[in-house]
Amino acid sequence: MAGMAESKLMRTLYLCYFGLREPLVQTQVLPYLRELSRGGVGVDLLTFEPGGNRGWDESEREEWRTRLESEGIRWQALAYHKRPSLPTTLYDIASGALKAIRMVRRERIDVMHARGYVPAAMGALAKLCAGGKLIFDIRGFMAEEYVDAGLWPESGLLYRLTKAAERKLFETADGFVVLSEKARNILFSATPIHARGAGVSGRPVEVIPCCVDAERFRPFDAEMRDELRRELNLEGRRVIVYVGALGGWYLTDEMAELMAVAHQEDPSTFSMILTQSPPEMIVGRLNSLGMDESNYLVKKVSPEDVPRFLKAADFAVSLIKPSYSKMSSSPAKIAEYLASGLPVISNAGIGDLDELIGGDRVGVILGACSRESYRRALTEMARLSLEPGIAERCRDSARNRFDLVGVGAVRYRRLYQRIFESEARECSSAPVEL
Repeated sequence: MAGMAESKLMRTLYLCYFGLREPLVQTQVLPYLRELSRGGVGVDLLTFEPGGNRGWDESEREEWRTRLESEGIRWQALAYHKRPSLPTTLYDIASGALKAIRMVRRERIDVMHARGYVPAAMGALAKLCAGGKLIFDIRGFMAEEYVDAGLWPESGLLYRLTKAAERKLFETADGFVVLSEKARNILFSATPIHARGAGVSGRPVEVIPCCVDAERFRPFDAEMRDELRRELNLEGRRVIVYVGALGGWYLTDEMAELMAVAHQEDPSTFSMILTQSPPEMIVGRLNSLGMDESNYLVKKVSPEDVPRFLKAADFAVSLIKPSYSKMSSSPAKIAEYLASGLPVISNAGIGDLDELIGGDRVGVILGACSRESYRRALTEMARLSLEPGIAERCRDSARNRFDLVGVGAVRYRRLYQRIFESEARECSSAPVEL
């Protein structure tokens, strides 16, 4: 984006309906914004903090503000309101839109980048009142997610209102980000599948999956890995790892059963579950399946420590409830596993994972969640793990598909460049007032 930086510094306002300290913001939002800043984009960030000012120590807030300022990111925050859900969300949309309007006018913001539907509603209102361009970073199919989760009926009022709002957001946005090629085909193809496509009239669309900083997951040498396994008392064991939340979209009972089958097939197997969720969400199930506590670990680990624990594993698992809405997904854990050199067992139907895992030969896709399918997958994983160069093949796949700098930042910059150029064309073609 050298040409952009030389002529005019583009400013973006990133609208994020999460708190700054949440792991998702730390691992997925801030790394992208740092790369945009390095590429010549002026960055303002607006987050929504649980508890508002009460949730922060003043010195910690100022420390974060100073740190982000040094990285080219100007941070401001509003309070997040949780209950009752619909009225408080509408209130947050209104307060976020008013804040965005003021920032667009005062800071001369060129582009509002909205991460998800609620921020996109804020951005659309701000664009209507103050101008500027809007990027709709879609992340997932919001209405369908609520239906697939059993929270809304498809014919219900909330679903219909959300779909109506979605159509307005598609009309208003100047550019789009989706997480998977399947999502792009569903939403933007000339012949969209499932008849749910939305024409974009030449507006740019980028597929940007959840990426990782490869430096955080760089491999240990064999000696360092052996030392870590000794420290964790894992010498001589086959280690399965899972990272992330339990329950909800994640098939926790099925994962526990897969781990139990793995231990039955190979008693040296050890299961390592790194999660922020309450351990009892899986411990009881593991015990009921005959798993002794000496054969598994359920541990809360900070995002900074996850790469270290992954280096002690032999392969990883990710089981997510397959549904229409999950075709838009890109699980961040998959990028982390592959960047750590770990092949993956995943179930079918999640984002682009079927094509990725099969095409790059970096894991096994489960056709069904059953004991027989688990046995077949574990047998295939055992063969795959013995292939020379499997760890490097996984890391190559991560670099080619999920690298923060080489994939994510490049595509974000390309999207900004196209929007910047369209704005410049509009300005140059505008009539001159005499």
